[in-house]
Amino acid sequence: MFTGIVTALGKVVSLESRRGGARLIVEPPARYGRFREGESVSVSGVCLTAVGTGRRLTADLSGETLRRSTLGRLRRGDGVNLERALAWGDRLSGHFVLGHVDGVSRLISIAPAGNSWTYRFSIPAGLSRFVVEKGSVSLDGVSLTVAERGPRRFSIAIIPQTRRITTFGRARSGSLFNFEADVFARYGAAGWRRRVGRHGKDS
Repeated sequence: MFTGIVTALGKVVSLESRRGGARLIVEPPARYGRFREGESVSVSGVCLTAVGTGRRLTADLSGETLRRSTLGRLRRGDGVNLERALAWGDRLSGHFVLGHVDGVSRLISIAPAGNSWTYRFSIPAGLSRFVVEKGSVSLDGVSLTVAERGPRRFSIAIIPQTRRITTFGRARSGSLFNFEADVFARYGAAGWRRRVGRHGKDS
């Protein structure tokens, strides 16, 4: 479980193809601490498990992870957002993020908006019901609030701090981001479908 509050910008050391998947090695900033074997780490919004102990993060990627996310497109030197798992008693400054990516969203445009920027994204196919104005989404592991919702697209406001410490500062039109719907929106939609299914209509 994560909060969507990125704590560091890591750098890809290597992505090595393996049978049915891949192995990813990421270099965090100095003083980020050591990763413990078995700990969960969010890498650009994808929950990965550390393999071994050390200052670099080593993690194995399954075929499903490669199909569902952007991690398979990473190259040496690329930046990735890092967040360690939420500890009991930590402050929850963002929203509950599972690290289970639902799909990939494409950045359509970036426009200045006062002291921030408006980023407009596509909604991945089949996920429109989870995107609502003022609701939460996770993009590359960053907890964000939907500012505006349109047909098949939505916009968010990015402040200078977010651009500085995450991959948003390097993004361009056409960049791809890992999209995760708000867990409460997901369960709410599932409950609604069961209710409608039982009664044949809203009651």
